[in-house]
Amino acid sequence: MIVANGLFSSESVSEGHPDKLTDRISDAIVDAFLALDPDARVACETLLADQHVVLAGEFKTRDRAVFEDVRRRAGVIAREVIRETGYRDSETGIDPERCSVDVRFNGQSQDINRGVDRADGVLGAGDQGLMFGYACDETQELMPAPIVFAHRLVRRQAELRRSGALDWLRPDAKSQVSFRYENGRPAEIEAVVLSTQHAEGIGQAELREAVRRHIIDPVIPQALRSRSYRDHINPTGSFVTGGPKGDTGLTGRKIIVDTYGGAAPHGAARFQARIRQKSTALLPTWRGCLRKPSWPAAGLSAAWCNSRTPSACPSRSASWSRPAAQGKQVARRLRACFWKSSI
Repeated sequence: MIVANGLFSSESVSEGHPDKLTDRISDAIVDAFLALDPDARVACETLLADQHVVLAGEFKTRDRAVFEDVRRRAGVIAREVIRETGYRDSETGIDPERCSVDVRFNGQSQDINRGVDRADGVLGAGDQGLMFGYACDETQELMPAPIVFAHRLVRRQAELRRSGALDWLRPDAKSQVSFRYENGRPAEIEAVVLSTQHAEGIGQAELREAVRRHIIDPVIPQALRSRSYRDHINPTGSFVTGGPKGDTGLTGRKIIVDTYGGAAPHGAARFQARIRQKSTALLPTWRGCLRKPSWPAAGLSAAWCNSRTPSACPSRSASWSRPAAQGKQVARRLRACFWKSSI
């Protein structure tokens, strides 16, 4: 899906972005269920709106007491995630001590469960779904360059905020990186956007200089910047109010951020907060990969091409290669990705 010649952009969000905060709360609920019942069936959704948290979903545990225990502690779990993320007050984000938490947990549908828990003990499929996964050689992470660099920017923002190096940084942030591709390869970076929530009192000129020096410069190499490179730091100006106070958050709304940054098709299923709830059946079409490597084919046995026909699946030059061991590592990563995304 990345253009052969032209610009391609991907975005990322910080741990305090309202959508990502809901993902993390939902994941914490999953962790709580799995800690008590490793075979639990879990699908949890979170909604954040100003000072309100809504937790909902469908669950099945071997022991009803486990379900009741997690449901009783769900509010405490949500507040702890909000607190750990760095939010403290209702004026600029969300107050973990005073926000309301509404818990609406339900049992898993027997109709869905009938397809998942089979009599022969094999984990079945209660639904169908579309999943896409691949690996490429653009970065050491084996992911497309635009999404990797976008992730690095918000990760750096979080590191500086948590360490106190830039104590005026706040949890909510967003990044975007635009690469110019030439002959199907990332050639240079044309533009970077970094918007970060901040405390009152810091001037925009001071903020932009600090963000450029301490966040962007360590992440975006000079050698990758084009002649027309430009960065946009808090382009709309003041960003004091953030998190759920500034924008509603919903679980699963950042599925492109969580995958390939738009560089591959997406089947619309989210990765967060689902454990064997439906165990969707996967039916691959053409075996291959978007960027076909020269390591052993078995190393990418779980990757699927998004092309409609085998002949249309693009291949990479055989001049580059990776050790077979790394190919196996890729396969493990992809299998883990498919397992998460298929449930």
